[in-house]
Amino acid sequence: MHAFPKAVWRVMTLVVFPALLSAQVFNGGVPVGYVCTGTCGVSPANGVVTLAPGGGSQFGWVSTATSTFLGNPLGVTNSTNGSTLLSDVFTATVGQPLSFRFNYLTSDGSSTFPDYAFVELLGGGSPVVLFTAQTTPSGNTVPGFALPIIAPGVTLTPSTTPIIAGAPDFAPLGSSSGTCFDVGCGYTGWIGADYLVPTAGNYQLEFGVFNVADQNYQSALGFDFATGAGGTPVVTPPVTATPEPATMSLVATGLLGLWGAARRRRNTTNAA
Repeated sequence: MHAFPKAVWRVMTLVVFPALLSAQVFNGGVPVGYVCTGTCGVSPANGVVTLAPGGGSQFGWVSTATSTFLGNPLGVTNSTNGSTLLSDVFTATVGQPLSFRFNYLTSDGSSTFPDYAFVELLGGGSPVVLFTAQTTPSGNTVPGFALPIIAPGVTLTPSTTPIIAGAPDFAPLGSSSGTCFDVGCGYTGWIGADYLVPTAGNYQLEFGVFNVADQNYQSALGFDFATGAGGTPVVTPPVTATPEPATMSLVATGLLGLWGAARRRRNTTNAA
């Protein structure tokens, strides 16, 4: 059996198997056009952090480790150093689905030092808070207990999440990886967040993580798109039809016919 020419297989992948294109935003690194302030990067499965369900071969992250950027983007009192990653501008239609996966990790664990993470959708008016997490020795880490509320229309799965306790092993935490201060340290595991854009327009996403009241015992936020192609954090139109078997068969037959015709032309030329 002869193998398909690469060009034919590439067309079949695009036409018959469009889902293979999804969730590849961070596979090649932080996308061109994204702006990091502080410490950001991408990673394959690392320590206690697996690849995101539905995501790609790598995920993005921001960390407070080695960052000297000072700020309080959510107006949190006593915020100190942290990091943000701002996506490039993308265009969304009304009802466009955005689907994410987040994993918050903290080597802190004290209510005295409630480190936090957040994700916001910027553009079209006031920022839309898509996700928050905050260090706490008891109760739920997600949503963050003292942070702005998550916007109406955002669905978190699960809706609330306590910490998986223990010193989190995750290289982007730097020297704090595998360390723990107080009982609230650990990681959340991957959490789903889904949102339908209510208004067409141009948007950006901002991912952030910050220390509070000190600059010790670092925290990080991992993230990936459950759907998304290229550098754009959206995938297909809100409704995507799955090709029927008969349609897929016709496409494949047509492509095979093109391939066969190309081979016959090549053989005729060689014989001449």
